[in-house]
Amino acid sequence: MEAREILTRFKKNEITLEEAEHYFRKEPFEKMGGYAKLDSHREVRSGFPEVIFCSGKADEHFVHIFQKLYEDNGEVFGTRASRHQYELVKDLLPGVEYDDLSHIIKIEKKHKEHIGKIAVCTAGTADIPVAEEAAQTAEYFGTHVERIFDVGVSGIHRLFSRLEVIQEANCVVAVAGMEGALASVLGGLVDKPVIAVPTSVGYGASMHGLSALLTMINSCANGIAVVNIDNGYGAGYIATQINRLAVRENQEQ
Repeated sequence: MEAREILTRFKKNEITLEEAEHYFRKEPFEKMGGYAKLDSHREVRSGFPEVIFCSGKADEHFVHIFQKLYEDNGEVFGTRASRHQYELVKDLLPGVEYDDLSHIIKIEKKHKEHIGKIAVCTAGTADIPVAEEAAQTAEYFGTHVERIFDVGVSGIHRLFSRLEVIQEANCVVAVAGMEGALASVLGGLVDKPVIAVPTSVGYGASMHGLSALLTMINSCANGIAVVNIDNGYGAGYIATQINRLAVRENQEQ
């Protein structure tokens, strides 16, 4: 539970003073054997709870971390998960969901509010797995997401047909492989930040996304920030931060 929830429950006499004190006396992390230290105060500091990068984790470690985060927060989110990892926890935690496209595994609270708006755009259909990682990350953190897929520069009229929706967003995520030109095009069409996500989609000279990465970094358009190759999670996280700031500013006005 986060600090605000603890204080609210104490105010409503749902927990005792001693129970509230116990929470605040805990270390800012929880040791799990010799293999992990879960950052239990991350949401207090940053506004976002810890998530799991699932790839490469030993089965036992993954299961224990997944269960512990769910127990602490009532929900849990993991990226780069395998179907094998889903099979490990699906019987232990019946509410768990797994998406084969984005490789996201999660248990999410129901009836969550989704505020503001971001647009997640892809150049091609092959970029959708990375785009879904971005979109589902933002949704998990409470952002309203508009998905606009397959609007790359080889048929730019497709982009123009959805331009009004894109321009209304508080932030735009541009996901593209090949030559990565979509981010530059969007950067010249919107007055909001554009987060460029190069993907490893492409033939040999794309160098597993390096060509798209270099194109995006060298863009002549303004207002573009670039995350690592295939890093949909990072883009969704930053887009949510920007979206929260925009919503807060609108509320203050």
